[in-house]
Amino acid sequence: MVATTCQHLIAPSTLPSPVTGLSVLSYNVLLPNSQDGWWTYKMYLPPLSAEDEYISSWEYRRSLIKDRVGRVDADIVCLQEVSPLTFEDDFEFMTEHLGYDGVELFHKGRFRPATFWKKSRVELVGPAQHKDRTLLTTFRLLDTDTTRPNESVSSENWHVLNCHLQAGKQGGRRVRQIVEGQFLFTYGTRQKHNACFALGVSAAYKLAKKLKEKDPANLNLIVCGDFNGGEESGAVHYLEKGSVGPDFIEDGESVSSKEKCLPLPSPLMDVVLTDEVEWMNGCPPPTLVVPELISLIIDQGKIETCYINPQFSADTLDRFQRIYERFASVPSDGKSMQMGKLDVERWLTAINGRVGRGSEFRSAAKSMGWVEPSSELEGSGRESNKRESTTYKSTERSRIKIPEEGILSLEDFVGVYLEELRQGKFWGIAWDLATLGEPLPVENVFTERYDRMYCSKSLFPAAVLHFHCKNPCPNKSEPSDHLPIAASFTRL
Repeated sequence: MVATTCQHLIAPSTLPSPVTGLSVLSYNVLLPNSQDGWWTYKMYLPPLSAEDEYISSWEYRRSLIKDRVGRVDADIVCLQEVSPLTFEDDFEFMTEHLGYDGVELFHKGRFRPATFWKKSRVELVGPAQHKDRTLLTTFRLLDTDTTRPNESVSSENWHVLNCHLQAGKQGGRRVRQIVEGQFLFTYGTRQKHNACFALGVSAAYKLAKKLKEKDPANLNLIVCGDFNGGEESGAVHYLEKGSVGPDFIEDGESVSSKEKCLPLPSPLMDVVLTDEVEWMNGCPPPTLVVPELISLIIDQGKIETCYINPQFSADTLDRFQRIYERFASVPSDGKSMQMGKLDVERWLTAINGRVGRGSEFRSAAKSMGWVEPSSELEGSGRESNKRESTTYKSTERSRIKIPEEGILSLEDFVGVYLEELRQGKFWGIAWDLATLGEPLPVENVFTERYDRMYCSKSLFPAAVLHFHCKNPCPNKSEPSDHLPIAASFTRL
């Protein structure tokens, strides 16, 4: 008889791994800045002093990640936001020091998920499935404990879906990512809906059928990762309620034109809420702990719709004007000054370390008259809403130049930061303001549960490991703006 009482643990702690079950850790590690992610230092507020700059380095951050992953000691580790440029070097410690000798890296994108596993504990069943920012791996448990013959390991498959859903005003896309690619399928009680099923979760269902599992609809499924949304998210609603349709509104827009239903007989279980314990007080621990900036930056009348039509508060606009006036040195009408090429370069160097990188540089260059050759576009910049908006090939970035006679008006200067705001870069705006002598009076912390872990009703969370931090992240003890989530599962 499988125990149905969940053990809630507080990190730091090792996660119990049932002999007949599986343990999983999910962690958005914040893009490694060994080569890419130069802007990582801007995630630290207030700006780090020269003495403390080392804590934003990848070497320091990597050591914290290594210690945490090693202590948890899960069978499977699902990471989000790894860089393909330096992946092998960045996470060499996973194999060399922690024993994760199995790995699958998502095959495209700048911010990628990656799944690690211990071959001594599980074996991969078939090739991994790569969807839109979701990575599906299927495993079979290996019998590693010969001292407990009464607890034989089942030959059933375990499906793990590692997700890093799109950030920003992209509720519809997040639903498509977890639902990914629609197709009609009729099953059981859902026949009357002629339901539109998804490849994200349904990829596991389809694979279970392909592998001829006894009961594909009752498969062993674990879905985890960074959902870039909380209770208001259509993707979360889809997993927890079993469907999402046109009437679900996120950021002022419907997330789907049609009803989308899970290809399973029941919704998934949020592992954190299993046997909810008293210390939660109805509020599970947040996984995103960052400075509360929105109320300081956004017009008070626009906070509820900050992704729909963002506008700066009067105080923020005053700060931008004072900064602009300090840099501006080119006479305009005899009464005021404007920012010329040298002024803009001094500003960009102050905020980005040098001219030629950063979305502020590209926006300013365009506002000053630089025309973008159509042949240089690489893509649609889907990653831009999270952090560094990179839509150009690295070999072509140098072609963008600040026009010699160009002028950046106050309106255009504010417009550069308005574009940052539209991309959700509150942290970058706050860092720039502080560095340029206009620090915001940050007093509060914004918390949300963006990182989640779910399981199908065929599984039970035997243990859940909770991580806590009261101070804004990242910081000296936290290498990412996200906290991990981990759980152990048994088969019911």
